[in-house]
Amino acid sequence: MSSIVIDDLHVSVADKEIIQGLSLEFSTGEIHAVMGPNGSGKSTLAKVMAGHPDYQVTRGEILMDGVSILEMEPDERSRRGLFMAFQYPMEIPGVSNANFLRAALQARLPEGEELDAIEFYQRLYQKMDLLDIRREFTGRAVNEGFSGGEKKRNEILQLAMLEPTFAVLDETDSGLDIDALKVVAKGVNTICGPGIGILLITHYQRLLNYIVPDFVHVMSEGRIVRSGGKELALELESKGYDWLKARKPETVGAN
Repeated sequence: MSSIVIDDLHVSVADKEIIQGLSLEFSTGEIHAVMGPNGSGKSTLAKVMAGHPDYQVTRGEILMDGVSILEMEPDERSRRGLFMAFQYPMEIPGVSNANFLRAALQARLPEGEELDAIEFYQRLYQKMDLLDIRREFTGRAVNEGFSGGEKKRNEILQLAMLEPTFAVLDETDSGLDIDALKVVAKGVNTICGPGIGILLITHYQRLLNYIVPDFVHVMSEGRIVRSGGKELALELESKGYDWLKARKPETVGAN
């Protein structure tokens, strides 16, 4: 079993502290959801884990299987098994989806070893069928001209192909209609298993109707203020976030 441990993390951007002493641990085989109001630091956490250069870690650690990833470049973090699905996936004009995925998989092979093209396309088409992605998408530039739902499905396709140890999904439900949300959730649920740990970052409970978390954590003002089981998300849906502001940090049923 692999794990990521975030210990007393403090993060600033443009001299403003956004994350203020956040601690969280999750392991393979688990789905953890991080919820919270706008401005609570959820997306900042995701970007720091991925290695975004605009965010400065002033204190604390992020350990993957006991090894700090904070000094690693984003590509090194990726090769070690960390995947990031962005809230707003970037367009990459001139690079086809097929070539993008082939290059990403090739980069993970030992030096001198070549990716088998036939096996690659067989696997790619299998994953595309799972996510209801049409074959012609292989020749289209990455996310260029895609709808919001197509971009998110494309992110999950990348997740399915790369098979990371840990996946951070930053508001994957943002901008999706209910049909697209169900397709994306189906893909994530198919990928879930003992070999992957998933951190779902979301503002709304509706995603958790389709991807059921093992643990739910609530962020407010840059820290985890409460943790619990999946029922905590339903409590947030009915009460909102204001009722948490007066509460002291509390942990219920989380590791």
